[in-house]
Amino acid sequence: MSSPSLAGRDDGPAIPILFQYGFRFFFLFSGVAAVGLLAAWLGVLATGEWPQHAVGASAWHAHEMLFGMVVAAVAGFLLTAVPSWTGTKAVAGAPLMALAAVWMAGRVAVFPWAGVPEPVAAVIDIAFLPGLGVALARPLVAAGKWRNSAFLILIGLLTTANLLIHLEWLGLLDGGVEAGFALGLGIVLMMVTVIGGRILPAFTRNGLGRAGLGVRSWPLVERATLVLTLALIPATVAAPESVVTGLIALAAAVAHTARLAGWQGWKAWRSPILWILHVGYLWVPVALLLRGLHALADVPAAAGTHALTVGAFATLILAVMSRASLGHTGRPLVVTRVTVAAYVLLTAAAVARTVSPLLPVDWVWSALQWSGYGWVAAFTLYLVAYAPVLLAPRADGRPG
Repeated sequence: MSSPSLAGRDDGPAIPILFQYGFRFFFLFSGVAAVGLLAAWLGVLATGEWPQHAVGASAWHAHEMLFGMVVAAVAGFLLTAVPSWTGTKAVAGAPLMALAAVWMAGRVAVFPWAGVPEPVAAVIDIAFLPGLGVALARPLVAAGKWRNSAFLILIGLLTTANLLIHLEWLGLLDGGVEAGFALGLGIVLMMVTVIGGRILPAFTRNGLGRAGLGVRSWPLVERATLVLTLALIPATVAAPESVVTGLIALAAAVAHTARLAGWQGWKAWRSPILWILHVGYLWVPVALLLRGLHALADVPAAAGTHALTVGAFATLILAVMSRASLGHTGRPLVVTRVTVAAYVLLTAAAVARTVSPLLPVDWVWSALQWSGYGWVAAFTLYLVAYAPVLLAPRADGRPG
């Protein structure tokens, strides 16, 4: 019998449980990054301490939340989904350890107090996404899954976004940070749009049984949602405050709202593991509405940005990680009260962070603080509930 930290696989030597499947390491450390990076940011805001000659504090915070926490969750999802899509073995063992090591090295390299020279930090940090793409490309191409191979293009564009940011930090490209973040957020939104269109109606229909028979997706709405979301990416990169960009964002908000209405999420109110998916996706049209109003009516850009990042991205990450961690470890798809508390706290944090730019000046700092506390508490509860799951063998005794 293997030790508690190791589990055998049918096709090779024992592999540490954390590296038997991509979701185990990356879902765990996405949560760790969510807590640690946000706690560090709250400390910077409270003290004003920042190393001399480091990149800008706000840019570092945004970079790490996107290319640290969010990208880790994306990696965990794709490393778990691709074997299901292709019928191939999951990336595990030494290759997965190598990917994990590169991701962690990137977090250390760009940490301002680590003192790593920017050229070295850039090479280390940029390396992760191409490595992830290589790991995913072989099974996708071998299986001829060309539709799903589009994710390789999205990973390539995310790499480009990270490169643009580092080029400005190296002093080689003016405007690289702004363009890089616009491109990166747009690509992650596109991933949310594609993946959400697959999993939300399916999970809702399956979870509701006969009550879910009315869940539907309309081809015209689906095409409009995908096209408008895709069109918004170059528009936001090239002219984020133009009228055209604002109109595209508003049209995309309408399309996403119609799409979400077809999935009938209100029927799932008794099932937290379902309603949190719909709450997370609801933030997408809210964010697009605010982005459109920023271009057309001078609403602060930060409102739309944080509706997208704290609202949509983080909520859907928490929802998918909590669900997939149960399903892929052979456990019932039923969340505990601790997890429900995490859902509620993160939703409150998203509301506070989104409205904070719209509040009177005297209230802004309090809103930022409470949003940060809610975020840290939510992901701490996630770690309390799911670290034991991710570090333990499957409940059904199967490998993985």
